[in-house]
Amino acid sequence: MALGALVLGGVVLSRSRPMPQRVPGALLDAAARDSARARWHTRVDTVRRGEQLAVVLERAGIPGPDAAAALAATRVLDARRVRAGTAVTTRVHADSGPAEIVFQLAIDRLVRLSRRSGTAWDEREERLPWQTDTVVVGAIVSSTLTAALERGAEAFPEQVRAEVAYALADILEYRVDLSRDLRQGDSVRMLIERQRAPNGLVRPGNILAARVTVDGRPVETVRFMQRDRPAYFDGEGKAMRAAFLRAPLAFRRISSVFGMRRHPILGILRAHQGTDYAAAAGTPVRALGDGRVIFAGWKGGYGRVVEIRHRNGFVTRYGHLNGFAKGIRAGASVGIANTIGFVGATGLATAPHLHFEVLVGGRHRDPRQVLRNMAGEPLAAAHRPAFLSLKSRVFALLDASAGARSVGSRELLPAPRGD
Repeated sequence: MALGALVLGGVVLSRSRPMPQRVPGALLDAAARDSARARWHTRVDTVRRGEQLAVVLERAGIPGPDAAAALAATRVLDARRVRAGTAVTTRVHADSGPAEIVFQLAIDRLVRLSRRSGTAWDEREERLPWQTDTVVVGAIVSSTLTAALERGAEAFPEQVRAEVAYALADILEYRVDLSRDLRQGDSVRMLIERQRAPNGLVRPGNILAARVTVDGRPVETVRFMQRDRPAYFDGEGKAMRAAFLRAPLAFRRISSVFGMRRHPILGILRAHQGTDYAAAAGTPVRALGDGRVIFAGWKGGYGRVVEIRHRNGFVTRYGHLNGFAKGIRAGASVGIANTIGFVGATGLATAPHLHFEVLVGGRHRDPRQVLRNMAGEPLAAAHRPAFLSLKSRVFALLDASAGARSVGSRELLPAPRGD
């Protein structure tokens, strides 16, 4: 009988060593994959202020020669002008070295460098799609348009709600001086695109339609595509863009109104022939319309002042300037919204502000009254049917939707085109 065997009742019981268990192939494969993954290292970093890209790449384990070869391969990226805060993602293998470098230049824009072999790299620029839907936003004005929409634009994150107000102000700036004309209880409703980035960030898109009550009177605007170019028109089909802006500052608040006031320096009651816009020193001052500079220099209590004669004979005057924009001198031509100078406190001024006047026939006129009825060119007759059709649909959505809620994707609101 062989050693290690025992006979009991004719049955042989073996006492040999147990056979080792075999590891399933699936477990071996998983272990191999885990080991392979462990040899790849992915790092997300950001460019620091004043830092060169080569330093960021070396921090990720990419040697200097490899970093130089990768940066030399890019034609889209200027390594000397990458902004601080730019995200840089690197993928490096423990044995073979760097394989991929991705620069996120914007929320929706990437530059991807992929190593082909040796020191050869391929570059690809990628645009990430934004998802767009359309929402209705409404608010009641208690102080300013910005404050109203910071409360009412609930469809957007708090940090971008002011941008909704600024976008509307850009459209209305030829019709409404939002710093003066709005009154408590006025309202605003708009149909606006809401755009969502791949990383979840939300921003406002195009305003498709809006209705604002200004001192009780409605002002409407509609975005309309004409010859493949978007433009805004009022409810009557006249262009929102007119020959004159309604105010010389893009961001402003008014410190006084047209009429009699006690002069802050002279201390006497005198006519205040214009409007004062309080603003920080250095704020750009815009020409109210196309024209020619007839004076740029120092003029008594106005301090540094610019005077512009416009095509319709109006003269606009901008006083207390800190300085003049480049090229502003008597005889120079200026276009609407061109920067002509900067807010200051020169002359008889106690604090930085812009003193603005309009003269018609050599006489001072209230800018609010003179500029109120300035309207743009009407839409061509051939385009009116498409415009009226669009206006009917967008305002039906605006009026039917209560509160800030989604009313569908952009594709549900195709803009009729005028050819």
